[in-house]
Amino acid sequence: MGVEGGMKCVKFLLFFFNFIFWLCGLALIVVGILVQVNLHKTFMIRDPTASGAPIVLIGIGVVIFFIAFFGCCGAWKENYCMVTTFAILISLIIIVEIAAAIAGYIFRNKISNVVQDSLTEMITNYNNSTDDFKKAVDNLQEDLKCCGVNSSADWKNYRPNGNSVPDSCCVNVTAGCGIGTMTDPAKVHQKGCQDAVEALLKKHIQWVIVAALVIAFLQIMGIVFSCLLMRGIRSGYEVM
Repeated sequence: MGVEGGMKCVKFLLFFFNFIFWLCGLALIVVGILVQVNLHKTFMIRDPTASGAPIVLIGIGVVIFFIAFFGCCGAWKENYCMVTTFAILISLIIIVEIAAAIAGYIFRNKISNVVQDSLTEMITNYNNSTDDFKKAVDNLQEDLKCCGVNSSADWKNYRPNGNSVPDSCCVNVTAGCGIGTMTDPAKVHQKGCQDAVEALLKKHIQWVIVAALVIAFLQIMGIVFSCLLMRGIRSGYEVM
């Protein structure tokens, strides 16, 4: 039996939302990988708990990627079982996301401890580390215009005189500019990197929240259109 415009519209809307959903899953995978790389290379954060968020992003992205593809096929072929399975899986994902959001809210203050411990480790190991490690620390301090964890005084063990910092701490970076200038605000940044790193991470988290809200909207719309299409298929519609 032929289908009137209403059910055809539902079918194509479900296909369209699944395609967008598929792209969102791909985007989550990319964002998760970028966050992981930035945390462990740019910031040299080695605390394993810091990997939780990007790993969750990558995992959810992979699941969404395949489920959305599954939903597209189910909608296009009008397969009742595939559409039903898709709706159930999306509902389960929403439940997992809600649980993850609650866990993230509960442990939101842990980011401060992770950043502080990681930056302290960076400073402690600076002199005995590889050139790549030192370059990462220097780039961090230069880009964020900061020095040490809480202040430039955190570099007191950098040189025997106890009053020197890496050149990357300098307001104007030149060779040897950090020697004997630890407490000189005209030459060395006195503000530590902890606040700057936390602010940068929180800024990125805001974009993650926006992306999560967009994906949640698509998920809900996907469930609604799936239920409508399932109802149409059960009612004997045959969508072209």
